[in-house]
Amino acid sequence: MNTIEAIRHRRSIKQYDPNYVMNQEDLNTILQAAVLAPTSFNIQHWRFVHVQDQAIRQQLRAAAWDQAQVTDASTLLLVTGDTLSWQESPERYWANVDQQTRETLVTMLQDFYRDREWLQRDEVIRSGAMAAQNIMLAAEDLGYQTSPMIGFDIDKVGEIIRLPENHVIVMMLAIGKGTTQAYPRGGQLPLSEIVIKDQF
Repeated sequence: MNTIEAIRHRRSIKQYDPNYVMNQEDLNTILQAAVLAPTSFNIQHWRFVHVQDQAIRQQLRAAAWDQAQVTDASTLLLVTGDTLSWQESPERYWANVDQQTRETLVTMLQDFYRDREWLQRDEVIRSGAMAAQNIMLAAEDLGYQTSPMIGFDIDKVGEIIRLPENHVIVMMLAIGKGTTQAYPRGGQLPLSEIVIKDQF
């Protein structure tokens, strides 16, 4: 399946085979695709919580208004991000470049994010969303279905997974073998309405 086909074919599926178990090789392939997503300054903000414990998944399902995919999908990931990645040993993000370049980038990075909490949070959401798209397209290519979710009590989910204070939940992702077809597409807005030439 090529990339365009995967994009066109990927749909949000809500019902999954609860007996299907994803193999570790496929999960690793999906997560390796996730970490190839771009991040500003190569910060790699993402932190992926792979929830395997069924008791925890039951708690998450309750916090997600009893949506079945939370427990029934083979794999459940919470895409989160660390808003303070920019100041946590940032030189490691350029371990493979020369020292002068690394020092220049660290200075630029610190100047860019310091005292701009809104930007730190925005960057986590951007990075996590791009990683999540890579996850969904990789899963599609491997024959899985996905359900990106934000329909849950964010505070409660944060409590359940013991989300660190400086982290943000981007979304929940259920991945597995769907048992139903997607609903018909609701309708896409025409490009003429959403593409603006030069200026609004």
